[in-house]
Formats: sequence, C-alpha cells, structure tokens
Amino acid sequence: MTGAMARPLDLNPERAGRNLRAPYGIVDIGSNSVRLVVYDQLGRAPLPRFNEKLLCRLGEGLAETGAIQEQNFRRTVEALRRFRAIAEAMGVANLDVTGTEAIRRASNGPDLAKAILDDTGLAVRILSGEEEARYSTLGVISGFFRPVGLVGDMGGGSLEVAQAIDDHVGESWVSLPLGALPVETLLAKGVASAKRAVDDVLRGLPPALASPVFFAVGGGWRAFAKAHIAATDGPVKVVHGYAMEAKAARAFAKMLVGSALGKPAATPGVSTRRQRTMPAAAFMLDRVLKRLKPERVVFSALGLREGLIYSQLSPAERYLDPLVEGAQLYGLPLARVPQFAPALVRWTEALFPAEIPAERRLRLAVCALSDIVWRDPPEMRDSESFRRILQFPFIGVDHVERAFLATAIHFRYSGRPDAPWLEPAISMLSVMQRLRAEILGRALLLAYRIAGGVPSILATAHLTIEADRVVLTADAARAPDSEVVGDRLKLLAAAIGVRKWEVAG
Repeated sequence: MTGAMARPLDLNPERAGRNLRAPYGIVDIGSNSVRLVVYDQLGRAPLPRFNEKLLCRLGEGLAETGAIQEQNFRRTVEALRRFRAIAEAMGVANLDVTGTEAIRRASNGPDLAKAILDDTGLAVRILSGEEEARYSTLGVISGFFRPVGLVGDMGGGSLEVAQAIDDHVGESWVSLPLGALPVETLLAKGVASAKRAVDDVLRGLPPALASPVFFAVGGGWRAFAKAHIAATDGPVKVVHGYAMEAKAARAFAKMLVGSALGKPAATPGVSTRRQRTMPAAAFMLDRVLKRLKPERVVFSALGLREGLIYSQLSPAERYLDPLVEGAQLYGLPLARVPQFAPALVRWTEALFPAEIPAERRLRLAVCALSDIVWRDPPEMRDSESFRRILQFPFIGVDHVERAFLATAIHFRYSGRPDAPWLEPAISMLSVMQRLRAEILGRALLLAYRIAGGVPSILATAHLTIEADRVVLTADAARAPDSEVVGDRLKLLAAAIGVRKWEVAG
C-alpha cells in the first residue's frame, strides 16, 4: 500500500446498505480464552453482532509440562463445536479460526488443531509470533485515524509489540512470553522477583521500538481502562480511544497491583471473569511503560481479529475512513431519506472554508447521523441522540471527537447549550470545538426544515455568511419563508456570532 493512494472522504448510501455482504466470523483460540465474534460483514467498519468467549485456559501449566491439559484440550474442542453451530445458524459465510501462543508452543498443539478439524471440519491457522504482532497492529491501524505509535498486545500467553506507521506495520516487532498466565505465576512468587524476571525479558525489546504513543491492546488492558474510567468517573464510558498520560497509567497500575495483593473487594468496572488476570495486566502495563517510556497510552478495542479482517480488504477499501464508514452504516439505514446525508455535506461546506481533513471527516459523520432518532418523541430527541452517540461503538474516533459528534447532533435536534446532560462530556471540547459543533448542528436543523429531507430542494438553497449577518437564499415556492425557518436561521446566526439574518428569494 502506498501513500499516494487517494483517501476518499465522502458519503455513499450504496455502501451503507446492510445486506451487501454476509456475516463474517472469527474464532480466536488464545492462551486463556476461546472467543467467537460474528461481525455484520467483512468490511471497513465491522460491527460485532455476536461475541462469546469461554475460558479454556490452554496456557495453564504449559510452562511446567509443555502440554495443554486434558480437560482444557477437551473443553476447547467442545467450544469449537458450539461456535460452528452458532455461526451456521447466523448465516456466516466464512468462519476463520486462529490459534496463538499456547497452541503454537504446546507439544500437543498440533493434536488439538487436528482434533478440531476432525470434529468440526474447521481448520485452525496457528499464527507465528510475527503474524500475531502484525495482525494486532493492523487492528489498531484499522481502528484509528492514521495512527503512529507502538502497539502492545498482551494476551493470555504472550506480549507482542510492533509499530503502527499510518497505514502499515513497521519492520521492528517482538513476541515475548509475558502473557497474563505466565505473569500470574511470577507474581505468585512476589512482586520484587516478578519485576526482576519481567524486566529481564523486556530488555529484549529492540531499541527501534520507541514512540510517544503506546496503543494498548488485549482484554486485560481493556479491563484496566474500564477500571480507570470507573475510578475517575470518566465522561465517556467507552474503552476504544480512551487516552491517559503514561505517568498516570503507571500510578494507577501500581495501585491496582497493590490492592489485589491485599485481596480487597472487586475492582469497580471490571467483570468477574477479568478480576483474576487484572493484577497481571496492570503489572505488565507498568513494566512495559517503564521500559518503553511513551508519553501517552491509548487503549484500543480492536486488535488481532480486526487486523485479520483489515488484511482481507482491498487496498481501496482499507483507505476508506473508519469513522465515516461506521457512521453511514449506522445512520443512513435509520434515516427517512438516506440520500439526504450527502446533500447535507454539500450544504454545510460553505460554513467551514478552512476545514482540514480531520475536521471534514467529523462533519461527514455528523451528517450521516443526523436523522437517527426521528421516530423518537420530539422532546427526547436531543438527549437521546446525545447519549446514544456518546456510547455507540464507533471506531476511528477518540473521546474528544466522540463528544463533538454527540454535541453537534444535540444541537441538530434543537438542543439547548445549557442542557444538563451535556456535562461532563462537553467539557472535553475547546471553545472553538463547541462553537463548530453548534454551528454545524444548527445548520442541519435549518436544512431539515427548509428541505424536508428532499435533496433537490436543499440544492436550491444556499447560505452566505457576511460580516454582520447570515443570508439564506432559497426558492420561495419550494422553501417558504416561514416563522419556523426564521427561528432556526436565527439560532444559526447566534451560533456564528452575528445578530442579523435574512431570507432572500
């Protein structure tokens, strides 16, 4: 893939059709759990339709015996049998099965793969450490807007670290036997000895693996992020795109490890199943950050599975923006007139003449999401749309951008600037970001009133921003100068910062 390839930023209702592709599934046989995820399609913004894991703990006792224990071997085959039945019932067109650290290290790993094939007909692709690092990094590349940084994926049996460089994986990578299960064993012997052992292994990280940003991948580190969001009452309760300073992450990690060794109550925000591995995940995050010295940690909900999906897409589809694709896949099927969203993109362009690509992609996403709650009672639309967008599992977006999307849609539905539900999320936005969100939302509110969701009517109306006024030029026969139009034009003028407004025929 080359940097010269075009990066389209547009809305296309045809791409947003939900029935273009069949569901796609992946079974990930890890060292701790075996998981089935069924996605709505094999595409740029895959949305999980079904997600289930079973704790088979293939890596348990592996260091001592070199083999997968019999009961865990059997449980894994049974899990694959069930997962295949579910996938078939859901109409999954293609079900891929991958195996990672435990199955590739175990002396009876090939026997397990054969047993699964014989029992279910599913072939297990046993990934090398290099492949695991590459796919995890591709998952981060697929889930963020042109990410640059190190990607660390901590699983049950191993830790992979590689470089994400915009659209490709860097040449330096490493796979180390520092997953949750072996680190649990080390911690059982004491924190001091575990530090010595882990730090000794981490010295194997290549010097080239250095960056101000560290992307944390894996269930244990996602649970860590959830715990921190709960502890700090974070305004957005979503792991993907959650960011914190490395110093703060290390401090919180040390606190979690210390609390866990003291056997306190369960960690808030962490599921019961994750409680056991939380000390190992927190401990490893602390040691990795100490070694790599990044400035910031960004948590990713996407990893190996999504990287495998991304690797199967054409180069052109990989270059589609993940946020824009996800927003239109979600928003356009819910809209009364899906074709109105591209018309809104054209309608709002004049408002932001100095817009950069990072801002344009947010504007397109807002346009795609601008009609998602039209079936709800009018008095609920501003609050319901805000809360829904703030928590929806979009990718390619950080928490500040997510707050921008939700705020803009709030204003599109006549929301007040002082509505109580805007806090604390709106406090994440700068003054200019709030202003931009309000202008965009008010412009969409006006557009829906004058055009009724009809693109051809909107095409006859134009906005002009003058030094002291906003002028709406419209075909009076198709977009009447009504009192409601005037009220909404007045709201837009106030957002822009001018007092006068005018409707010209």
